[in-house]
Amino acid sequence: MRQPGHKSYRINSDNVRSFKVPQENTLLPFLLQVLKDKNRTEVKNLLKYRHVAVKGKVVSQYDTPLQPGDSVDVNLGRSFIRFNNPQIRIIYEDEWLIVTEKSSGLLSVANEKHRDNNAFNIILDYLRCDNPEAELYVCHRLDQYTSGILMFVKNRELQQELRENWDFYVKERRYVCVTERVPEKPEDEIRSLLTENDRLQVHSTNDKDEGHLAITRYKLLQSNGRFALIDVEIFTGKKNQIRVHMTEMGCPIAGDLKYGAETNPAHRLMLHNYRFCFIHPISGELMEFQLGIPQAFRRLTQSRTVK
Repeated sequence: MRQPGHKSYRINSDNVRSFKVPQENTLLPFLLQVLKDKNRTEVKNLLKYRHVAVKGKVVSQYDTPLQPGDSVDVNLGRSFIRFNNPQIRIIYEDEWLIVTEKSSGLLSVANEKHRDNNAFNIILDYLRCDNPEAELYVCHRLDQYTSGILMFVKNRELQQELRENWDFYVKERRYVCVTERVPEKPEDEIRSLLTENDRLQVHSTNDKDEGHLAITRYKLLQSNGRFALIDVEIFTGKKNQIRVHMTEMGCPIAGDLKYGAETNPAHRLMLHNYRFCFIHPISGELMEFQLGIPQAFRRLTQSRTVK
C-alpha cells in the first residue's frame, strides 16, 4: 500500500477556478461555456453537490441568474460546504484521510446507547454532503471524555494497512494530563501487562497469558502540590492505558471517577492528546500535528514549575 513516489493530495485554493460573467446569462449555460473540459453531467454534478459559488454564495440552481461582472467560483476538489461543529474540528484533509480535533464528551464512534452523535458520524455526514457514496473508516479511538487528535481514513484497504502496520506508520503519540497528587519521580517509564475485568475496568496483571504489554513514559511539567501537569508519551495503544498507569502510580487523572479520582475540577476527564505524528501511508511523508495544552490544565496546576 505504501507508495513513496506518490504525492498526497492537499485541499487548497489551487482546486478553485474563478470566472467573471461578461454578459447577462444563467448559471448552467455559463458553466458549460467556461468548463469546456467537463461534460454536461459533470457540470450538473458540480452544481448538485455544491461546488459552485456565485458572488461568494454557494448555489445549486441551474437557472440562477447572472449579471455582467458577477464572480463565479468552481471548486474542482470538493464542495464549498463550510464544516462548523462545536464538538469537532477538521485539522487536515486529503483524498486519503482526515485528521480532526475531538472535544471532551464526544464519542469517537457509536455505542449501544448513543448511535448518532459521535465523531465518526459527524465526519461521514460532512463527506457525504460532497459525495453521497463517500466512505469513512476508523483507525484508532479516543475515550469519550479524552480530547485531542483523532484520525479517520477514506477506504477500507487503507484502514487495513494501517491496522496491520500501526507501529510502523505511527511515530509519536503524546498526551497531557492533570493528576491528583504529584508523582514521586519527575519522570519515568511504566511497563505493565493490562487486562480487563467483568466490570469493564482495565488493570495490571502478572498473568502473561492474560495481559498485554503497555508502555507509558511521563514527565512532570508543573505542579502546585495538589495537582500535577504531566506530559505523557505512549508506545502501545491499549485501552485506558494512561488512565490505569496514572492511577496505579497513585496519581489518578482529575475527573476520572472510574479509576479512582476524588475530584472533577474541570467537569471533564483531564486528558488531552496534543501531538500525533505518522507516516502518510500513500505519500510516505511525515505528518506532524500538534495542539495547544488546554488553559484549564495549566491554570489548575500553576504555582511551582518543574524544570
